[in-house]
Amino acid sequence: MAIGPKGEIWIVECKSSRIDFASDSKWHHYLPYCDRFFWAVDQEFPTELLPDDTGLIIADAFDGLVTRYGPTTPLAGARRKMLTQKFARNAAERLLGLTDPRPAAKF
Repeated sequence: MAIGPKGEIWIVECKSSRIDFASDSKWHHYLPYCDRFFWAVDQEFPTELLPDDTGLIIADAFDGLVTRYGPTTPLAGARRKMLTQKFARNAAERLLGLTDPRPAAKF
């Protein structure tokens, strides 16, 4: 998950191969939880397999480039608030885990 430049919720699904994509039947369940959905694949991935109505990021070990933006499907305000708060909480717990060897307290 990511927070986009305008505060929108993005989900980026990374796929490593044709088989990885073909075996994934759950990605469409993520759509109600984001404003934009993207696939992140490497330059060798057969992008014609990916649905045209989703975003596309071509990436390598060092960088990524958004080559296609899928449609925006705005979240309801209450869902956006809940997801943004969960995102922030998880980010804070992960950061705390890097700087404090004790287990992070659950909120």
